[in-house]
Amino acid sequence: MIFSMTGYGKGSSDKGNWFIDADVKSVNSRYLEIYFNLPSSLLSKEYELRDLIKNKIKRGKLSVNIQMKRNGINDDAVLFDEVKLKNYLALIKQVKKSAKLPDKIKLDHLLMSKDLFLSGAVELSDKEFEFVKKTMAQALDNLLEMKSKEGTELAKDFKKRLKNIEKKLDLIEKETRLSVNENFKKYKEKVKALIEDTPNFNERLELELAILAERSDITEECVRLRSHIKMFLDSLNKEDDPGRKLNFICQEMNRETNTISSKTLSTSITHNSVLIKEEIERMREQIQNIE
Repeated sequence: MIFSMTGYGKGSSDKGNWFIDADVKSVNSRYLEIYFNLPSSLLSKEYELRDLIKNKIKRGKLSVNIQMKRNGINDDAVLFDEVKLKNYLALIKQVKKSAKLPDKIKLDHLLMSKDLFLSGAVELSDKEFEFVKKTMAQALDNLLEMKSKEGTELAKDFKKRLKNIEKKLDLIEKETRLSVNENFKKYKEKVKALIEDTPNFNERLELELAILAERSDITEECVRLRSHIKMFLDSLNKEDDPGRKLNFICQEMNRETNTISSKTLSTSITHNSVLIKEEIERMREQIQNIE
């Protein structure tokens, strides 16, 4: 079973005075890359969250966003201490009165006092962090479900393209049964056209032409290409992490197809080889999206 590298997962939990919302977005990447957007309360827990993701995801570029609310207030919300604010205002008024200052109290005067403001972030207990991890796991499970569905569609597309390749290969093999003799005749005709004294067309030259024609035989390449197709299907159905292996198999399929095209003199075989290479290239593009 294969998984796509693109997907989205969301998890939400509500327990007591805590509400937690987690979402994960995944796109293509050669390796596993994880980028977090965490509230202050979770900054010290990043490595534990990273390990949780690594246990479920192999490859891809992940953007992880977690929001936390406590008593309806965001974890990173900035609050102010009303009691301190009242005391601070009373103190300023007293100072103005004692010093006989005419200036009015402005907002700038209040903002300069950092003691009036509080961060909503709190240190989480182990039990509360387990609650966060459970929410994160829910988002990852939803992500995997979407990746699995997309992977199933990719597998269908691969099988369809492999069938197209096999059909073209059938035509090539049918054509190649006659190609060696045809190539020999073509070589012989070309040589006769160049040699003026055709009666002296000796056996040695005819043998060399036969060897040259034999070298154009593509039976081995066709057999290897069929073997690669079978290996691709087996990896598609059985491998746990098939992405890199499928890419390598496509490279080998392309190599055999290039050899078939270069060895033959048949325009029909060359044409079908080009069509096979087009299918292989489309498969390689799709493989870049497999985990």
